[in-house]
Amino acid sequence: MLLDLTIAIPARNEEKNLPMCLDAIGTDLARQVVVIDSGSTDRTREIARVHGAEVVDFVWNGKFPKKRNWYLRSHTPTTKWVLFLDADELLTDEFKAELRETLGRNENKVGYWLRYTIYFLGKQNKGGYFLHKLALFQVSAGEYERIDEDQWSKLDMEIHEHPVLTGEIGTIRSKIDHKDLRGVSYYVTKHNEYSNWEAARYLKLTSDTQAAQQWSWMQKVKYGLMQTPWLGPIYFLGSFFLMGGFRDGTRGFSFAILKMAYFTQTYLKIRELKQAEKATLAQTKSKQTEPVV
Repeated sequence: MLLDLTIAIPARNEEKNLPMCLDAIGTDLARQVVVIDSGSTDRTREIARVHGAEVVDFVWNGKFPKKRNWYLRSHTPTTKWVLFLDADELLTDEFKAELRETLGRNENKVGYWLRYTIYFLGKQNKGGYFLHKLALFQVSAGEYERIDEDQWSKLDMEIHEHPVLTGEIGTIRSKIDHKDLRGVSYYVTKHNEYSNWEAARYLKLTSDTQAAQQWSWMQKVKYGLMQTPWLGPIYFLGSFFLMGGFRDGTRGFSFAILKMAYFTQTYLKIRELKQAEKATLAQTKSKQTEPVV
């Protein structure tokens, strides 16, 4: 029996990952599977259609909404539930069984946190922090948080924005496999872009005193550490030692180092942006105080 569910897969040039993603979903799980494509130049669209998925085209104008919110607003799913799945995420049999059981119970929940295993250098990590996202929710319960942009990032899809939902949130404990086949170079490039976005977002958030008052304690800790060089080393120590990343040997060590580098890049980019803001402000004041001849 098909679940009252739409699985939405944002994509751009995902011909390597998408076949495994769609195969893992299968044809007997969801009423609708949609690939939201951003101008792929490879076989992404062809692969989606061969697997029976609908394809919708997205062209970002550099402003709100980005891809996921655009889909929710412009192609609102007719199903009760929507699951946003990346093309490098594979639904496991255990996850699908728990998903069926959970949605079949009709609990008083409007969304669910999902947990993910991480694959690095072709193998599943045994230790380190696991990934979790609020990626399954009722269509009527809300949308991703609004962060206004004016093309200050080149990312056309919500990255670390969370859905803002009205109602109780649950957790599905069976994990989804996060298994990107595009290698270390892609990983590094992607996280360089993410750190640009994270630094710009940090400055916007910290300048909004009203929004800062609504932060959770976890956000307060994160953003407090983000303006220091310590977030990266703290992540490394927590991931490699406390969360057992050492169980993956040199592979786990390298993964923790990469994540530490990501947070350190973000800190340095925040410093650069602050310095640029100060320089612009000083230049403006200097012009204002120049005597009129």
